[in-house]
Amino acid sequence: MSRRGPKHFAKLAFVLADADEPADTDMSHFRDRILAADAGDELLALWRSKLTAWDFEQSPTWSATAPRTPERRAEVYDKLAFGADLRKALDTAVPVHKEPGPVTISRDFEPWYTREQAANRSFYWTSYERLLRRKGWSDAAVSSLDEAAHAVVERLADPTRDDPYGARGLVVGYVQSGKTANFTGVTAKAIDAGYRLVIVLGGTLNLLRGQTQRRLDMELIGQENILGAADPNDPDALVGIDYQDDEDWPAKFVSFGARPSLLGAFDIERLTSRDRDYMSLERGISALEFEKPDRTRPLYAPANLHAARARVMVVKKNKSVLEKLVKDLKKIGPILGEIPALIIDDESDQASVNTTDPKKWEAGTVTRTAINGQISKLLKLLPRAQYVGYTATPFANVFVDPGDEEDIFPRDFLISLPRPTGYMGVQDFHDLDGVEDGEEEAEKKHVRGIYDSTGDRLQEALDAFVLTGALKLYRVDHGVPEGPFRHHTMLVHESVRMAEHAALALRISTMWHNGAYTGPEGHARLASLFERDFHAYADDALPTPAAYADLKRYISRAHQLIAKGGTPVIVVNGDSERDYAQPDLDFDRTPNVWKILVGGTKLSRGFTVEGLTITYYRRTTQQADTLMQMGRWFGFRPGYRDLVRLYIGREESLGRGRTAKTVDLYEAFEAICRDEELFRAELARYAPLVDGRPQVTPAQIPPLVAQHLPWVKPSARNKMFNAELVEVRSPGTPIEPAAYPQDDKMTARNTERWKPVLAAVSGAPTTCRLLPDDTSPLSRSFQAATTVISHAQLLSILSSLEWEEGNVLAPHLTYLSQLDGRLAKVDDWLVIAPQRTQRNRIEATVLGQGPFSLFRRSRQSGKLSFGRISSLEHRLYAQQLIDGSNSAFAGDSSAVLGPTRGVLLLYPVVEATQDDEVEVVAATGSAAADRVIMAFTIIPPKTAIDTKQRLVRFQTRDSTRPDAVVVNAS
Repeated sequence: MSRRGPKHFAKLAFVLADADEPADTDMSHFRDRILAADAGDELLALWRSKLTAWDFEQSPTWSATAPRTPERRAEVYDKLAFGADLRKALDTAVPVHKEPGPVTISRDFEPWYTREQAANRSFYWTSYERLLRRKGWSDAAVSSLDEAAHAVVERLADPTRDDPYGARGLVVGYVQSGKTANFTGVTAKAIDAGYRLVIVLGGTLNLLRGQTQRRLDMELIGQENILGAADPNDPDALVGIDYQDDEDWPAKFVSFGARPSLLGAFDIERLTSRDRDYMSLERGISALEFEKPDRTRPLYAPANLHAARARVMVVKKNKSVLEKLVKDLKKIGPILGEIPALIIDDESDQASVNTTDPKKWEAGTVTRTAINGQISKLLKLLPRAQYVGYTATPFANVFVDPGDEEDIFPRDFLISLPRPTGYMGVQDFHDLDGVEDGEEEAEKKHVRGIYDSTGDRLQEALDAFVLTGALKLYRVDHGVPEGPFRHHTMLVHESVRMAEHAALALRISTMWHNGAYTGPEGHARLASLFERDFHAYADDALPTPAAYADLKRYISRAHQLIAKGGTPVIVVNGDSERDYAQPDLDFDRTPNVWKILVGGTKLSRGFTVEGLTITYYRRTTQQADTLMQMGRWFGFRPGYRDLVRLYIGREESLGRGRTAKTVDLYEAFEAICRDEELFRAELARYAPLVDGRPQVTPAQIPPLVAQHLPWVKPSARNKMFNAELVEVRSPGTPIEPAAYPQDDKMTARNTERWKPVLAAVSGAPTTCRLLPDDTSPLSRSFQAATTVISHAQLLSILSSLEWEEGNVLAPHLTYLSQLDGRLAKVDDWLVIAPQRTQRNRIEATVLGQGPFSLFRRSRQSGKLSFGRISSLEHRLYAQQLIDGSNSAFAGDSSAVLGPTRGVLLLYPVVEATQDDEVEVVAATGSAAADRVIMAFTIIPPKTAIDTKQRLVRFQTRDSTRPDAVVVNAS
């Protein structure tokens, strides 16, 4: 039962058995064994691994079903010839994992890296997979990584191909979500497949580069390759060899049992080490002289390639380091053209992107920034080099000029990794789909706002740090594994100025020493904080003391660990590399780092803050990717995610003098998170192939996403993009503009255009009932006024609306206008005007119609865009109607949607942050047209698409003929 697919199990078992003929009882015994198996049973573990691998496999040759679906599992059972009882037993033991997989936007590529080929050469991948399982990774997590890494490698060029080709790709992960694990898997698969030079660009600091080197050495390269010919039992032979002072050596470093070359595989030679960045080829150019059993043929010929050692280097993104590398490579000569190479660029949007102003370039030449220029030279020197960037903030890479053949635009593929299981991310801190008039759960659990009225709350944050440390110690004593609690940290980020860091560190130290944590005053503060916060929001599945008295004895131990070495504070900033080499800051070599880290930008990019539990964040910035990278509070928090708290400024000053303004950092961060999530959702929507061809290529992503990102301003460079978005088709999917005009006159005219609909929807409200779903096991309801309008009437209104920065609705109108029968047929639209709950309802007439329930919405920081217009319950209800749950709408026959009726949610919105501002607008009982934005969400019927199922259409312009007519790209 290989990855070639499942086979008839009973026949295979019979062939391998000693019996003369198959017996039906064997299968019943098998079923009984599965039913009786406990969690650690080896047979069950084997089947869990195999079923999960088959469930996850993308586009296998043996199946046309979608991965991670009941249909895929049913086909597996059919091929195994399992009966209903056995299927039921296995489904109970190994449920189908339905979480989304990686999303791939790709050009057509030449298939070469099949599952069979991957299985035939898999020495380093198999070793890495075993290590992940030993570390406790689930079958689903391992299979997910396997599929994502395979998707990258199969889109690289075949390392044995005759004509050189360098693929360019980008992998988009989440902040602190395990991107290193993915590129380690990619490296393992790539060298197994034949890539013989791997260059990892590992951050801009020695510490970051060293972290990456150690991770690859520990999990991929292994003891035998690190030791080389040295005898591990001879102390003299170990002088100068890495990791002899590392407490994890050798126990946690992967071992193959012997040199890989003695086991039928190939060795890896490291050209850099943990403490030594690339200085020069230590043995001169001979370090890149590859052994060729057949010297008459090039290195990339299979007979030569698979016998050769792989070379791996982890290089800091530093101009002088990269210049040395380029200089040395130039000495090697023609062999460079034969080496299949892989360049992995960690945090590829930092330093790697060319940020020079195209307006200042001399005619016919491209001026490059230092790092970008060196990467470009590397790619030219190595014509068989593949470039794969990794980042959590992809916009800089996506907006690189795709016409620059020597740059790093991901012309071949972009892969968006799924949010990993157990990852604490955007949705845990921001209620992106807030319930109307309800409590914001994520914010209530984890976010503590800093307002003028609250004071700076720094003492409270320090108390929370001590308290959560004590809670971790309590949990270890009550059976929770202590591994994730090895480090316990707090991050304080207020400024980028180093002088202010020193002053802040002194202030924190003073506050700490005056905190009286082991005295009555300190215990009183901690007891109060425990009761009102940490006890109230504790995870019921984890041990938490019922009262502070049960926690009190752990406080002194937590205090002792934090104060170890005389100070609880470490200052981390960019004064010099030595600031990052402090013993207390080395999470790898220090047994326990229980400290408060004070710093700026250098704590925000690539640096993994282990054990981070309390964050105190008040730094302002207007750069979206900078703000996103500062989300160090995202990550894996096993055993303590309920203890994580974010203290964040909600009324911070930005700028000086007349330009000064007050900003809400939590709100600003949420706006960026929405852009990121929308970007991922857009990729997922357009990723499915149509007639076996991609709907969208990487070069078409910029115009696809730019319409949602008002902060991405047009520049000379991104005007070069030759793709213009023409049409977006949304059958069964919400269309929800967010960037409504700010101009009062324009708003009033737009409101006037909705007057016929407002008149029609002014009747008595109806009760709308949601059926139980994934968001709630209970049925819910809300009141709404309804009517039905014709498709022609809605199209007329939408076409006449005015917008301030281009018609954001234009690509959708192109689609909607064809629903008159040309593309598909939509007869009419059910209009639903929801009402707020009776307790929070503020009503007023609009243009003499109504009254209507007025909704409060605020624009995202610095943008025209609001956040979500539609409320979650309203949108879920509309979606249930579209999906066919017609029984949800009680007492209104107009809500029975046929295949030619869509849904329109209509909201009279007042731009406001508080209800009292809405009450002012409604004070006279009539809301002025220029104060009411008629916002809407449209959901076309699922049938509103043609048989080709294409969801997006572009126009392209021939960049060599600027005056050429626009042609359709279908």
